[in-house]
Amino acid sequence: MIQDMAAYPYRFWLIFGGLLLAAELLGTYGYLLWSGVSAIIIGAVTWIVPMDWSWQWVNFAILTMVTAIIWWYWLKTRTVSENQHLNQPDKLLIGRKMVLSSPIINGAGRINLADGSWPVRCSEDLPQGTEIRIVAVESITLIVEAIRDEHRNQTSNDI
Repeated sequence: MIQDMAAYPYRFWLIFGGLLLAAELLGTYGYLLWSGVSAIIIGAVTWIVPMDWSWQWVNFAILTMVTAIIWWYWLKTRTVSENQHLNQPDKLLIGRKMVLSSPIINGAGRINLADGSWPVRCSEDLPQGTEIRIVAVESITLIVEAIRDEHRNQTSNDI
């Protein structure tokens, strides 16, 4: 077996790379991914261009470092939105503006949003057609407030 590896080193690298990638599937969070990919690349290169074992190991180490650094840099430069709530999609509703299709009476009502009907709560009663903004989400209840047009209020106060 050792003579076979010495005669065909690319087989070692392809098997080694496959084992590293299989180990990665067990949940090492990416630690073995780039080593496995590098081993497979070294196996392919060694198959095409035979080289000494010491050069194979040096190239493997360099390629592993380069691919890991490139991956780290790519992950670091990815922007993650602060407004993105992966496990709380209802939080994406905060700030959304809507028009009431039915009135809010005694501080409670319902609005139609997307394909569902949501209960809403407000600190004041609001008539149908009022423009509202969702300011919070408590369980399945949306907390809303009326949007006051400051420019319109100033103009009416001046008259």
